[in-house]
Amino acid sequence: MTIHTKPVHLPTIDFSRFYGSADERAAFIKELTRVLHDHGFFYLTGHGVPQSLIDDVLAASKRFFALPEADKLSIEMVRSPHFRGYNRAGYERTRGEQDWREQLDVNTEGEPVADSAEAPWNRLYGPNQWPQALPELKPLLLRYQAEVTRIGIDVLKAIALSLGQPENAFADIYEPSPSQLLKIIRYPGREAAGSDQGVGAHKDGGFVTVLLQDTTPGLRIRTEDGVWIDAPPVPGTFVINSGELLELATNGFVRADVHDVVTPPAGTERFSVAFFLGARYDATIPVIPLPEELKRGERGVTVDPLNPIFREVGINHLKSRLRSHPDVAAKHHPDLLHLLEKPARA
Repeated sequence: MTIHTKPVHLPTIDFSRFYGSADERAAFIKELTRVLHDHGFFYLTGHGVPQSLIDDVLAASKRFFALPEADKLSIEMVRSPHFRGYNRAGYERTRGEQDWREQLDVNTEGEPVADSAEAPWNRLYGPNQWPQALPELKPLLLRYQAEVTRIGIDVLKAIALSLGQPENAFADIYEPSPSQLLKIIRYPGREAAGSDQGVGAHKDGGFVTVLLQDTTPGLRIRTEDGVWIDAPPVPGTFVINSGELLELATNGFVRADVHDVVTPPAGTERFSVAFFLGARYDATIPVIPLPEELKRGERGVTVDPLNPIFREVGINHLKSRLRSHPDVAAKHHPDLLHLLEKPARA
């Protein structure tokens, strides 16, 4: 593993320029094209989310994790066939290893949908689980989910323009109901964790991730040449990163960068709120025809035998959930475990 000895920082992008004059927008789009190819990760300012909402979400997250364990376990994820709810530290896995973070997973609020052999991903639809001991959490997180969905879709429109496409180029594969996975997360300090792995090295599976960090660092990004860059919290920003769906759609011009989170030092804890904007589960990701000057920058889709990427969105997301949450998979979906043995398709 290589780590920079000199400070290397992720770029910062002011999203208000996307809504500015024609010249401002053109300059913004040109900058975004370069950033997407070089990093795939950047800090976002000018996003328009009220600081009061951000503060309320972080405060409510801390109140949730401070609840008695019985209250949190009343909505444990293993109770939900839809992979919604609370996970204790060590109950989610990345590449087979335990992640030392506790978290609450929330996706699009809805009703169960009948599954079929042709659409096993329908099992992902359904209601969220909410703690009775903290009734204000549901309306607050759903309001925040709507705000970061807005950001995610606008960023995706900007990305489309930066790739020489119409701004709604991806709309056909996320409308009318994108995947809206939201996680509130607490990383316990090293003395309470079982390892340094807060969350193991991985790529995100959706279009874009909108990450809110509190005050404790831990996020790291691995560059194309194997160098790890720290991404500490910066007040007033979100960290944005591209996911596997964009890597598929651009034949690797946009890469879904590998990243991880290191367990915080003893005596501390780390809080974050991650939002993953994905496509409709019944969509298939095409390869978009990049302009010739960008096409030369295509690097192909990453091949990882331990984490194959599928163009079928539902299968891609379903296999990720089955692999990450083996207790839920074993209890509710033992008939689907064969999907994890399916070869990658590109």
